[in-house]
Amino acid sequence: MAKEIIKVVEVTKNYGEVAVLKGINLQIYEGEIVAIVGSSGAGKTTLLQILGTLDQPSSGKIYIEGNDISNLKGNVLSDFRNEHIGFVFQFHHLLPEFTALENVCIPAWIGKANRKETEKRALELLKFLGVDHRKDNKPSQLSGGEQQRVAVARSLINSPKVVFADEPTGNLDSANAKELHDLFFQLREKFSQTFVIVTHNEELANSVDRIIQIKDGVTI
Repeated sequence: MAKEIIKVVEVTKNYGEVAVLKGINLQIYEGEIVAIVGSSGAGKTTLLQILGTLDQPSSGKIYIEGNDISNLKGNVLSDFRNEHIGFVFQFHHLLPEFTALENVCIPAWIGKANRKETEKRALELLKFLGVDHRKDNKPSQLSGGEQQRVAVARSLINSPKVVFADEPTGNLDSANAKELHDLFFQLREKFSQTFVIVTHNEELANSVDRIIQIKDGVTI
């Protein structure tokens, strides 16, 4: 049986009087590619941000590899996030003043990893993702598809337990979106990587291992 990576127990999230999440329970297992879907305002991104420790639930518990992240705060939480979690966003969020290679390395450098070993792994990831020839280019010199591949490499640099992707194909044309879909599955095959993806892209959602649908703040 696959190892449980994430366990969510009765998670709620309120913004003032508005209840966005109303008691979410779910499990995600190692090597799974899971899509979170639902209409706008259903709570998909809110759930993803809470799972990724970027936001805190109003109540409930979240465990990542058995660690109760609800109790982590400050630098301890930041260190846990950097070590165990990767992120891919719709708009890449690459730092414009750094090269592609440097952008990939930054999370590892923040974690005080060895510089040479980090650059070696970054180059391996860029090569696997087909953009190693762009390693010395800055984001403004890259196409949208290339920027997103660099962002994926960055999300993987610390060998995270799970990568959270928020509308990763939302800013890509259909050809680049299809290539990114395929890359997620290749990365799962090579690294047993777990992905949790918020998406409106039906083709991506229909190709994953499991769909978690959110409606009115609960999973259905």
